[in-house]
This record gives sequence, structure tokens and C-alpha cells, in this order.
Amino acid sequence: MKKPELLAPAGDWEKLRYALAYGADAVYMGGQAFGLRAYAGNFGFQEMEQAVRWTHDLGKKLYITVNIFAHEPDFEELPTYLKQLETLGVDGAIVSDPGVIAIAQEVAPRLPLHLSTQANNTNSYSVRFWLKQGIERVVLARELTLEEIRAVRTKVDGGLEIFIHGAMCMSYSGRCLLSNYLTGRDANRGECTQPCRWGYALVEEKRPGVVFPIEEDERGTYVFNSHDLCLLPHLPLLKSIDIDSYKIEGRMKSVQYVASTVKVYREAIDTLWDQGEEAFQAKLPQWLEEMDKVSHRDYSAGFLFGKPGASSHNLVSSHYVRDYDFVGVRLDEGNIDNEAAAADTTDESVAWIEQRNNFKLGEVLEVLTPQGDCWSFEVKEMWDIEGEPIEVARHAQQKIRITVPRMILPYSILRRAKSERK
Repeated sequence: MKKPELLAPAGDWEKLRYALAYGADAVYMGGQAFGLRAYAGNFGFQEMEQAVRWTHDLGKKLYITVNIFAHEPDFEELPTYLKQLETLGVDGAIVSDPGVIAIAQEVAPRLPLHLSTQANNTNSYSVRFWLKQGIERVVLARELTLEEIRAVRTKVDGGLEIFIHGAMCMSYSGRCLLSNYLTGRDANRGECTQPCRWGYALVEEKRPGVVFPIEEDERGTYVFNSHDLCLLPHLPLLKSIDIDSYKIEGRMKSVQYVASTVKVYREAIDTLWDQGEEAFQAKLPQWLEEMDKVSHRDYSAGFLFGKPGASSHNLVSSHYVRDYDFVGVRLDEGNIDNEAAAADTTDESVAWIEQRNNFKLGEVLEVLTPQGDCWSFEVKEMWDIEGEPIEVARHAQQKIRITVPRMILPYSILRRAKSERK
């Protein structure tokens, strides 16, 4: 049985490079229009061209989201945009609107089309319908159980994709009007403000200003606040179904999130397919520990074993679990704007770091690398770009040289346990 494609989010150029470095087979990203993540970094045409070249040079694939529910004015520029995607040689456009699909097949017939989860495919009949319309892959709705996924797979020969990790929308297949109604920003056109994560309470019309908590919580209740999806422990059950692609949600998440989740699922898939379930189960605890180190809401299996109950919703808070701070990334020579300083990149006893959160001498940092296990070291010496010794890396994206006990590999992530904060 073939391994599934591991598909990772690429909200910007940096996240794309890290996703590929940590083992993704493919990435999905948005252009500057027609996608459902308007506030991700997204890519202009020139950047998209570079991204396609970079991805293909690594023998991997790149998909572009074109999954808005289009309004009439969108079709003025859409044909040109779809032709550009075809010309660039992207490996697929992720679409949901039948009108967009029709235009794509007319003006860009060589552009492969993948049907977004927004299209709400919950059964084999709708999947077969779309495959007959020329769709190459269908992303199944997240509301399906394991047995429903299995039933669809047994009745359908075409490409199937499922989400295995990331945030869960409280609305059916992501079709939500809350953001548009409360803020004027349309979730179905890429501008969701996540009002489902806000606190809510009850107000009686004859007593304006008097707020009644729906639950026994003085801050209100988070009635829409779903847990994050994590199907890592259940990959052995999914393996037998033979799904074509496993997708990680998170184009708005940090580069640490992308690196960590991709590395874990890469190792988990390779171990399960190459070494078997016994080896997978032996390593599962350390993978779950790694998943807890990224910023996340409490995890659940979503709909995999049936309709989620109260255990899949957090009624107390919408806060993320953040046990670790993401403090920096390893820099290479090309990203150091100082010729003398750049020469130090050949010295394995020092490393150049770009700061992402302040850290200081005496703190213990953990290094996440694309290959091998995490390791830790104490920060004993630091210098700024001018060679002056410093005690605290306090400036956003400050470039810093530090002493290290061993070489820090390219694309490494530095983080700090909150318990280590002094």
C-alpha cells in the first residue's frame, strides 16, 4: 500500500521552505486573491513563480487555493489568474465554487483541480459526481467518521484527501456567517476574524446591560470553541483505508508549528509504513510530546469516531496551550548583512540566530532540527551583528551570534520551555 502524500500549509515563503525541509511531500498556499486566508502572507505572481521552481527542484508539489465562494465581480480577473497558474505549472488549484471550476476548465484546461473541503463532500455519490466533472482529487468534509471515510474509499477510485491535524471550524464544512455578520469580514471570502473563539453570554431584552453567563463562568462561555484536530494516534486505523493525501491545517500558524507538525507526521508515516505498527506505537509517546510543544488548543479526534461531544469543545476559555516560546531560527550566510560576520558561519562552535522572541544569557534553549532528535544547550555568550557582546536578545528579528556546543543544522528552530524562563 502506497504512502499518502503529506501536505503542509505554506502561509508565506519562509513557511514553505521549512515545510519542505522538514519532510512535506507537497505544500498548499494562496495567491493574493481568491483564497480563504486573506491575512496569511500569501504570494504575488513573482513569488509564486519562485515557489513553484523551488518546490519542483526538490521533486515535490505545490497547490494554490482558489476556494472562495465567488461573487460576480470576481469573474472579471479570475480567468487571467487561472491562466497564470496554468502557465506557472502549479500542480493543482484547490477550488470549491462550480463557477470557478467551469471557468478554470475553459481557460486553463491543463490545470489540475482539487475540490476543497468547503464543497462539503460527505458521501461517495457526490465525490463520484465531481470526479465525473473533471476534478482530480476531492478533499473530504471533516464531518466524516472513520467508517464513512472507509465506505467512500471502497466506492470511489479517484483521488481522496483528508485533514489529519489543525484547527477545527465550528461551522459545518467551514461555511460560517458569524464573521461577516459581526465584523463585516466574510469568512467565505478569506477574511474570517474567528468570532467563534470569543466569549459569549446571555442578555434579556428588558434588562439591557445585565449579562447572564450561560455557564458558571464570570467571563461568559465559549460555546463555539472547538478543540484542535489531531489524528496522529489513529494513523494505523487510517492506513488501511488508502487515502491519497493527509493534510495539515495552518497557513496562519507560526513557522515553528509548520516545522514541528510536519516533522512528527513525516516520521510517523514513514515509521508506520516502513516498520509497522509496533514500531509506530513505540515512538508515539515522543511524537505526542512534540505535538504538545507547539501552540495549540486541546486536541481531539474530531468526527473520526462519531459526532463530537462536550469533550471536543472548551467551554472555559479560547486560549491556546503555549508551554514553549518560539525564540529563533538558524540563519545561513545569505541572510547575514555583514561580510565579516558571515564568515563566522563556517565555525561550528558558533551559530547565527534570528530572534523571534526575547531570550537572554543563562536560559536553556531547545533545538528542533529537520533530522534527528531535539537537543538543548545553555546560552553562555551572545554578540550582536556589530560584534558587541549582549546579555539579552530583545529586538524583533535581531541577528545574533551565539556559542553552541554542537553545530546547529540549517532550518533549525530554537525554542524555550516556559518553565525555563528566569
